[in-house]
Amino acid sequence: MRRLLITFITLLALIGIGVAVYFYFFANQASVVVAPTNTSLPTAGQTVFPLEPANLATTTDKTTLVAARLIQISTGPVVPGEAVVAIPAANASSSLEIAVNYIERQSGNVFSYQTRTGTLIRTNNKTVPGIQSAEWLPDASFAFVQYLSGTDFSTINTYALPASSNNTGGFFLPQNLTDVAVSSTSVLMLASGVNGSAASVAHTDGTHVSEAFTTPLSSLRVSFAGKNYLAFTKPSATLAGNAFIVTKGHFSRIAGPLYGLMALSSPSGKWVVVSYTQDTAIQMELVNTETNEAIQLPVATIADKCVWAADDSAFYCGIPVSPASGYAYPDDWYQGAVHFSDRIWKIDVVDRQAQLVLDFPKETKGSLDAIALAIDPLATTLAFINKNDGSLWSYSL
Repeated sequence: MRRLLITFITLLALIGIGVAVYFYFFANQASVVVAPTNTSLPTAGQTVFPLEPANLATTTDKTTLVAARLIQISTGPVVPGEAVVAIPAANASSSLEIAVNYIERQSGNVFSYQTRTGTLIRTNNKTVPGIQSAEWLPDASFAFVQYLSGTDFSTINTYALPASSNNTGGFFLPQNLTDVAVSSTSVLMLASGVNGSAASVAHTDGTHVSEAFTTPLSSLRVSFAGKNYLAFTKPSATLAGNAFIVTKGHFSRIAGPLYGLMALSSPSGKWVVVSYTQDTAIQMELVNTETNEAIQLPVATIADKCVWAADDSAFYCGIPVSPASGYAYPDDWYQGAVHFSDRIWKIDVVDRQAQLVLDFPKETKGSLDAIALAIDPLATTLAFINKNDGSLWSYSL
């Protein structure tokens, strides 16, 4: 009995020493919890670009609430061109979710920011380096991206990049397209050279290609204008440009000749915003394509800094506070020789009013040079890129 008691006391002493040693060496050290990871990636058919080892389902926390309705989605840079769409909410009791889809410039990965839940998810990590621009289908299922390749980077490639790894069927369009535009059912492709320009139209899967129009005019930009097309000469401060509505191959001039001309059609094609320079100052007008009536607007910016609401009722623009004098617009702005400090304005077509929407410098104490504006079909969320640093933002309207 005595031997058993001695053994028990000795065991208690050893346990006590062990506990003391643990607290002396470990109790004050920080604990580390390793979250489980999933390195397996779903593959969506055959890919033409390498995949990076990453978890597509991982929610990141890179977004920043800057003001009550202003979110900095990325610190940048992102590819100019994003899509703002309404998608079913994850919570069945909630209304539709608004998603801002964009492409990270450095990697070419596709991301989706959901505004109501505040989540940012990488939806496709297919690596497409050096993307210069993106044109999204209205449902954001594909982005038609353009990038340069070749030893001297003289070849223009246009690739239909799936927004999700679950979307198969990425494909190339013909090389050296100088402009690309998309609608819900079609993709418009333009090839321009010294002998003129030729445009063709195809289904959004790249099939059923047919001729849209040809013209001796070179250096054009094109877009859809309802059932027709908008074509205008590339803007230059030293050349007088023209804008046309193209119907069944027939060109009808709606603006010009004007120096620095840039045009942006409304979704229906009834209205076209036209910007130009006069005595080195930027001017902007609204053209009714049915009557050719031109309405001078009380605010002015480069039309590339605007986006139309889906119902043609209004458009939103980054309006510079006071553009610096002594520059050739829009050339010097495109080339980065000059930057703007913008505020976001809404121009109501029906009421003919201009309304200040976002005073960005006041909200952030920073400078905004707004490009690639995009808006959802319900006109609830506006997305834009700050040209100064390539960062992406969203604002709740």
